Amino acid sequence: MKITLVTAGKIKEKYLTAGIAEFTKRLTPFAKVNIIEINEEKMPENPSAADKEKTLRNEGERLLRQVPKGSYLFVLDVYGQAYSSEELAARINALGVGGDSHLTFLIGGAFGLSAEVRQAANERISFSRLTFTHQMVRLLLVEQIYRAFKINRGEKYHW
Repeated sequence: MKITLVTAGKIKEKYLTAGIAEFTKRLTPFAKVNIIEINEEKMPENPSAADKEKTLRNEGERLLRQVPKGSYLFVLDVYGQAYSSEELAARINALGVGGDSHLTFLIGGAFGLSAEVRQAANERISFSRLTFTHQMVRLLLVEQIYRAFKINRGEKYHW
């Protein structure tokens, strides 16, 4: 299976970089993982509603250009479907069995997602109604993908 993460923004904190690298390494027996980062779009000072919409649309267009053709697109969205770890594992397994061998997970920038990104998604998923930095979400995402593969193999991950 192939897993692509398309993200806005760079990871600056060493502890997040180390965690992402660790779970990406742990995923190598299960999937080929590719992380694509784009620079975040700059938001003007005291933006109007039109400025916010334009910024999100520009960033969204650049994110969507990075989504591999033919991949199944999950967009991480606070308004998306909430899954338990077991439910996400079952969903990933069902997609793989059904022929979707390339999954893409898209994480927007600090300002959120454009309507176009939400509409392009095959599925929108939410990790929580809580707000996390998009850098933290990347670590949580790779950990949950790793956990999903362990669950699907019937291996213990967390007692």
